[in-house]
Amino acid sequence: MLLAIDAGNTNVVFAVHDGREWRGRWRIATRDDRTSDEYAVWLLALFRHAGLNPSAIDRCAIGTVVPAALYNLRRLSREWFSCEPLVARAAVEWGFQILVDRPKEVGADRLLNALAAHHHYHGPLVVVDFGTATTFDVVDGKGSYLGGVIAPGISLSIEALHRAAARLPRIGIGRPQSVIGRDTVPAMQSGIFWGYVGLIEGIVERIRAEFGAPMKVVATGGLAPLFAEGTAVIEKTDPDITLEGLRLLADRNPTPIFHRTSLPDVLKPDPD
Repeated sequence: MLLAIDAGNTNVVFAVHDGREWRGRWRIATRDDRTSDEYAVWLLALFRHAGLNPSAIDRCAIGTVVPAALYNLRRLSREWFSCEPLVARAAVEWGFQILVDRPKEVGADRLLNALAAHHHYHGPLVVVDFGTATTFDVVDGKGSYLGGVIAPGISLSIEALHRAAARLPRIGIGRPQSVIGRDTVPAMQSGIFWGYVGLIEGIVERIRAEFGAPMKVVATGGLAPLFAEGTAVIEKTDPDITLEGLRLLADRNPTPIFHRTSLPDVLKPDPD
């Protein structure tokens, strides 16, 4: 089974794929100082709750935009699952061209989104990812990565608005009943929601015009379904697209399987 680890700026997502389907997905807040042992204690408890045997993990793939987190995630894979992890970066075999000026600077999540989106949806497309940043990634008909757009994330915008304006409260994200807010909170919610809808529609329109051909639009991230309700530009939402990218990348880049000679006791199957 494959352990896929998607380490973002806000959360680290762990997921297990058994070759047919995803068997579990769990997330924990990203912290640079979290040790491999801390990850293991938390993750192994979730494995037991899901009825998964940790010793069945024979592959691990890591995608991260937080370099400081990589060391302990690698140790987690090596010490607790006896797997040499595949790390998603420009130097591995992606199966497509990365047509940007500095391929090594492209975030792993953006390349993983491009890989999975092309595999599942084909054709020229734009992948919109609602994460800590809101990103737009452009993929041509051959699957080549052409670059994209990075905008401030929605939660960041809300927090900045609250911190910079003394009389404006911190608000939740939701679709307002009307564009014209008749109080402070509805007015802020309208500005955030419809402002980002306008951002999405405007950027996608400009990308399509510059590309010069029809393009599908796929959205991912926790807020994708909410914003898909507000615009017809988003044609498909896919919450697992980054994890799917890790799965596909692991299939393209097999790593050596460690010989399991001395697993920690906690990893050994329970006796019958």
